[in-house]
Parts: sequence; structure tokens; C-alpha cells
Amino acid sequence: MKITQIDLFNRNLPYQGETYSLSGGRDYTEFQAVIVRMLSDDGFIGWGESTPFGGTYIAAHARGAVAGIEELAPALLGQDPRCHERVCDVMEQTLLGHNHARAPLDIACWDLAAQHYQVPVCTLLGGSTRQRMPIISSIYSGKPDNMRERVAKHRAMGYRGHSIKIGADEADGGVALDAERIIACLADRKPGEYFLADANGGLTPDSVMRLLALLPKQTDIVLEAPCKTWHETKQVRQHCWLPILLDELIQYDDDLITTIEQRLADGIGLKISKAGGLTPARRQRDICRAAGLSMSVQDTVGSSIAFAGIVHLAQTVPGRLLRCVLDTRDMVSGHVAELDAPLENGGVMAPNTPGLGLRVDLAKLGEPAFTWTL
Repeated sequence: MKITQIDLFNRNLPYQGETYSLSGGRDYTEFQAVIVRMLSDDGFIGWGESTPFGGTYIAAHARGAVAGIEELAPALLGQDPRCHERVCDVMEQTLLGHNHARAPLDIACWDLAAQHYQVPVCTLLGGSTRQRMPIISSIYSGKPDNMRERVAKHRAMGYRGHSIKIGADEADGGVALDAERIIACLADRKPGEYFLADANGGLTPDSVMRLLALLPKQTDIVLEAPCKTWHETKQVRQHCWLPILLDELIQYDDDLITTIEQRLADGIGLKISKAGGLTPARRQRDICRAAGLSMSVQDTVGSSIAFAGIVHLAQTVPGRLLRCVLDTRDMVSGHVAELDAPLENGGVMAPNTPGLGLRVDLAKLGEPAFTWTL
């Protein structure tokens, strides 16, 4: 089995709401998807996607992903997509770093391999738990009452997890506003719900301490990505009475190993494009499992193509360690593919069809921006 052709598509994905707001004044109204179609000599088609969260979430942006794929794609022609570690070796030898560029190529290889073996991708990744996986909402920062309403809306849709964006500027209310946001969003909590307070690295150690002082001691929430640096996170960890989940700081395996060695977190946000694809994400999953860290399996943002990778990886995480999965489909419009993974009975399951299980609408996708052939 050989890779014979790689196509790259660019697609604008508008945000479903008006504006998606993060700490530090980061506002987004649309996202740029980089989508890969990969063909093999035995007639199968694999898909992968990388949709960076703007250019200020981590060191990744859509034009960088395109440039990286321009470097990587020619080197993958003729490679066997079933040999995932060897494909990663080729990418490593061709271009250091740039996980967001590697990810869609790696994901497309898994899609091809699983179709070749006529099994779902989750089977190749270790096997399905056959359990429905709870979905987490992404509640952008705003007024406390409005955030509470958006939590209620997602609860009514069947969401059992909620990621509340915090990190207000001091001029806008600072930690006092963040505490109000958390308390408001927790006000109607139902049994079995899971809540994150996600600062996206927007707090400092002293602001975390001030925030904790404003929260009731019985507050049941996980603090996600409180600070921007390892040093700040270590300071917070020494004094924080809430569980901590790390996200942006963990991109490579050694980041995760550092987290475990220094006991800096209780769980991670395992984002596939941030890790560089399903191959490294699978490895990070196993490291987390060995260390007993919980996982929220996500990606930065994206269409149904990105969500397909999420559900197949999450489907292999033991239920006791899986907190939630992020349904990127809920965040954007302009979808170009369908995935048979409806939200039912409080969760989703990966499709039980060969590969990722995608049905891509080529008419909506348009013509490729680049094509490489063997």
C-alpha cells in the first residue's frame, strides 16, 4: 500500500456565535481550516484536518500549516500509510516541529489504513470501549448571566460537560468577574456534570490566588491552563486547592513527562492537532493512562473532519479517565462533511464503519489549492 496523491484544501469556518472571546482580549469570528485528502494505490481516500485557533493560542496558524504541508507532502508520496511511526519519522526528518502541519497528514494515514483493513480507526488505535462519551461545551467569556444561559442551552441539548472561559482583564472586572462567571455557570448544576474554568494561560499566580479566595470552598470545578508558563504553573500548583488540567503547555511527549515528574496537573486537554496527529496523541494517551491522568479529548476547533479524529481517539480511552470530548461541529458553520456520530443519551460514539467514517461533500469543499502526485 502506497500514498499516491495528496491534495490540500483551504476552507473558511465561521464561528457559530457572534464572537468567541478568550482571555487577553483574544476574539475570533472565523477560523481557517486546512484539509488534506490522501489517495492510496489500492483506491482508498483518507481525510485529515488542522484548524488552528487563530495565531495566538499556541505557535500555530493556518498559513503556517499550509507552508508546512508544502514541505511534508512530497516526502510522504510512496510511503505506506499503515506504518504510522515510520510516516512520523519521515515527517520528523523533513521538518522539525510544526505539529499543526503534521496532524492532517498523520490523521489521513490512519483513515487510509483503517479502510484498508476494513475496520474503524478506533479499532486500530486500541479498540472501542463501546461506551457513550460525554460532550463538553465551550462557553466563551461574557456576562455571568449570559454564560449561565449558554450553559443551560447546551445542557438542554444533552451536553454533560462545560468549559467556562475565564481570564477577565482587570479593567473589565478581573478575578471578581471571573468568580461571578464560575458561580453563575454552576448555579443550575445537574448530577454527573463536569465543569472546567479555562483561563487559556491568561492568569498570573497572584490572580489565581485572588480568584480562589473568592470561590466557595465546596466549588466543584477543574482549573484549566491557568498560566502561560511552566514556572507560573508550578507556583500555582503549590497553593491551588482545585484540580488542575493543562492544555497549551503540553504539545510534545516531554512536556507531558515534565508534567508527571513535577506533579503539575491532574489531567490534560489532549488536542490532536496540538500533539501532531493521532500517532503522537495515541502515545500521549498511553502515558496519561500509565500515570493516572484524566483526559479531555479535543482539538482546537474544526469541522466534522476534525471531530472524526476526536471521537475515534476518545473512544479508546478508559471511561474512568475520560472526562469529555469536544464536539467541534458545534462551534462552526460551513461544514463540508458528515459524520454519523449523533449526540444521544448523554453522549456520542465513534462510527462503526471503516476508517474515520466521513462522507465529504466535494462540491462544498471546492478545488484543491495544492496537489502532489507520485
